[in-house]
Amino acid sequence: MRACSFLRTHARVVLNTLASLLTDRGGDVDPLVRASCADVDSVGADVDDLILFLYIQTYKKLVPRPHKDAASVADVWPSTSAFDGFLATLSPLQLVRSGRRSLPSQADEEAHQLSYVQKHLPNILALLAEPSEDGNSEMQVLSLERFEHLGLLLHVGESGKEGTSLSQAAPFFANSDPDMPAVPVPIHQVLEWLLEHICAASEHPFEKELGRENVSPTAGQWGTFSNGPTQEMKHLYPELAFVEGVNKASVVKQSSDIEATSIKVLNCHDSVIYILAPLSYATVNGCSDATIVLGAVGKAIRVEHCERVNVIVAAMQAYISNCRECIFFLGVNKRPIISGNNHNLQVAPYNTFYSDLEIHLTQVRVDPRTNMWDKPLALGMLDPHDSLSHPAGVSDGQAESASILHPDRFLNFAIPKWFEVESTHQQTKYNPFVLPKPYMAAQQQKNNSLENMKQCLRDSHLEDNKKQELATAIHSHFKEWLY
Repeated sequence: MRACSFLRTHARVVLNTLASLLTDRGGDVDPLVRASCADVDSVGADVDDLILFLYIQTYKKLVPRPHKDAASVADVWPSTSAFDGFLATLSPLQLVRSGRRSLPSQADEEAHQLSYVQKHLPNILALLAEPSEDGNSEMQVLSLERFEHLGLLLHVGESGKEGTSLSQAAPFFANSDPDMPAVPVPIHQVLEWLLEHICAASEHPFEKELGRENVSPTAGQWGTFSNGPTQEMKHLYPELAFVEGVNKASVVKQSSDIEATSIKVLNCHDSVIYILAPLSYATVNGCSDATIVLGAVGKAIRVEHCERVNVIVAAMQAYISNCRECIFFLGVNKRPIISGNNHNLQVAPYNTFYSDLEIHLTQVRVDPRTNMWDKPLALGMLDPHDSLSHPAGVSDGQAESASILHPDRFLNFAIPKWFEVESTHQQTKYNPFVLPKPYMAAQQQKNNSLENMKQCLRDSHLEDNKKQELATAIHSHFKEWLY
């Protein structure tokens, strides 16, 4: 019975992850994408999508490369943790920090992903192919329907457009009569066409930052897994934006500032980052000693290689890997997934709001009535896709899960009002995710204590010199708390 429950739990993880990756195919939406959390098991997954998803588990990310100017980053690199020297293995950021290595750029990742697809494309097509109906048993062909499943890996973008389905981009399926079934195409013809375009795309990397405005010009129309423009070419790639390299500063980005549907927050330290916009995907990587507030994320957020970071997010699902001493304030419709080498993680209910939050939640289909923040699922110690999570002496096993933040330590997070813009629609006035009773009671107790203190100060009738002493003491304690 326990084995069956284990298999069901992990099968649901696969289905939920697959649902977060699937996109529209020529206007058709996969039923798994629209399925509610309760219906995922009964809806199930398309076998071809599942096969491709399982195959690409062989993909491994790039290892961080040596920094070009190690001295220039020494003064902004995060300080060592109190746990350094006591743990047998290096922490997530220490692994990157050793040798002054920097995380791969989007251009590097894109090239690496294209290279992976290029190398494995014959096998991938073979998994989707079927025998020809003309009696030639050796001839393998690909139907239009199965060809569209490659959208899980490849994306085609055209100038000024959000994207085109693969079948409409391919000359052998373009402009097919919707009332007539398209003729299957020999697999070698499909392979030839795809390799030609992948080779062309690999010559055009790209990169863009929102946190800093230093960019590199580039071009190209093909990408894998994700896409992202430069400032000069942003009309070509509306999907991906960056906040990168912020140190000891605050960054505020609202929906009017971000044309992208996905964002990456990379290498930000001692900072506060506000991304108050509806998104499909979000990634937080290599950050430390920061608070990161993300608006509604409709597909998934992934947080990895972070230390001492508070992440506040409302999302469909959260993936946490190779982090330590972080607190996650979550409003999530599906169980948070924890993998890799983690230490001292805590989860808590969602604790903030901003004026457009409920509208953004509706846009990305995140339901505030369902919050599974307190049901994290820990998978393996080693992330199979991440070379950084394979330090010497660490074997795969049950990953360290996250503990529940005690209600007495829970605080609401107030987003400054001056960040908000005037709006004609109904605004969010409170946190739409209902707090559990212990957290609600703890908040009420804090509010009562504050009101009692205010009343005591009002009733104290102190002399002017005593009032000055009291004000000085309050300011002193406030500065100590703020520090």
